[in-house]
Amino acid sequence: MLDIALLPGEYAVCRLAAGTTLPYALSSGLGGADVVTVSWTSDGISVICPVDRAPAHAVVETTWRCLRVTAPVALAGTGSLAALVDPLAEARVSAVTFSTFDTDYLLVPTVRLTEGTAALQRAGHRVTG
Repeated sequence: MLDIALLPGEYAVCRLAAGTTLPYALSSGLGGADVVTVSWTSDGISVICPVDRAPAHAVVETTWRCLRVTAPVALAGTGSLAALVDPLAEARVSAVTFSTFDTDYLLVPTVRLTEGTAALQRAGHRVTG
């Protein structure tokens, strides 16, 4: 069982062309529960951020809600993402995941938040927020 916190606000999953300079708004003034993650590949730049920080020239996916595993997740640990994604897949709720050094995050479409959190709770996880 994992303790999961629903972060406030909606999030965007964005794509920028390779070589694009990141807007200053993505790195300035982060506070509270805001989370921003950036991944660079030769194909482009992926950004997950609060909707109000989404780059104006990015391709933006539908709005998402962000859930954070509240306890630190050991880097050598196994199965924590599967324990989150499997119940969502069974409930046919899309998910986008990412990890930091300390913990795991997942996003579910805003329009499927109720179904997603219910699936996680049925799987024995505690969702707060």
